[in-house]
Amino acid sequence: MRYRELGKTGMRVSEVSIGTWAFGGDWGEVDDEESYATLNRAVDLGVNFFDTADVYGDGRSERLLGRLLAEREEEIFVATKAGRRLDPHTAGGYTYDNLARFAERSLKNLGVEALDLLQLHCPPTAVYTQDETFEALDRLVEQGVVKNYGVSVEKVEEAKLALDYPGVKTVQIIFNIFRQKPSGEFFPLASGRNVGVIARVPLASGLLSGKMRPDREFSPDDHRNFNREGQAFDRGETFSGVDFQTGLAAAEELKGLVPEGYTLAQLALRWILMHPEVSCAIPGAKRPDQLEENLAASEMPPLSIEEMDRIREVYDRSIRPQVHHLW
Repeated sequence: MRYRELGKTGMRVSEVSIGTWAFGGDWGEVDDEESYATLNRAVDLGVNFFDTADVYGDGRSERLLGRLLAEREEEIFVATKAGRRLDPHTAGGYTYDNLARFAERSLKNLGVEALDLLQLHCPPTAVYTQDETFEALDRLVEQGVVKNYGVSVEKVEEAKLALDYPGVKTVQIIFNIFRQKPSGEFFPLASGRNVGVIARVPLASGLLSGKMRPDREFSPDDHRNFNREGQAFDRGETFSGVDFQTGLAAAEELKGLVPEGYTLAQLALRWILMHPEVSCAIPGAKRPDQLEENLAASEMPPLSIEEMDRIREVYDRSIRPQVHHLW
């Protein structure tokens, strides 16, 4: 495993880390003991950074990570998120009182005295021009409740707005072969301010795993079934906003670019890591075998300029018209 600086947080994190949304729910059936075995295997293989949120399984993922923190001796960093517990989920709800309450609950779930990184969880766009929200986060840092804070965004424009606040140390954004806009419009700005970039949804909800077929069926509690058109939350979260059949066809074309001995998932993660502005990618994994495949991307040789160009050609031709102007 290789490690990168997470902006100016002082944390040096595994370049392939773990997202834990699937351990909480919305990805079909999960088993806590299998999830916990996956977390432990990740630490065994050098992962030291885990991303979670207070709404993943209503705290289920946080509690699993709390158990991991209590039972492992290695230095482990946990990033969580707050804000999506608001009902209604409006900009006006991002107040000090609410954020402090959410942070306190996460502290208890994780069993820690201070949060390594607290991120606003894809708030309404208006929050990014709401000074009082970021003043509230500054206050939580001053109180020792939070060590660092950042944002998780839906759109590149939101990521840019977040950079106006000097306390923002990280931006988590969807970035993968099917969502390339951040590299051109946001990464240079983030690098200039030494803000860490966390690449989420790196495998486009499994489209870039290379394992999906046109007849694939998803369980009723899997967001890939119930959120394709944004019925529950921003549709860009599901398959990166790409039409399923279009994404499958593009993924099939990308398979022809995979070096011998590797998988499409590893190519997709290696492509992300080719961007030095990225601190880490956070693929999810329900099982240890999925995890091991993902982490092997860190050991994969760099992609050539020709390979990067050919990947870009697939994006420009098949994917860009669907997503580039939206997120």
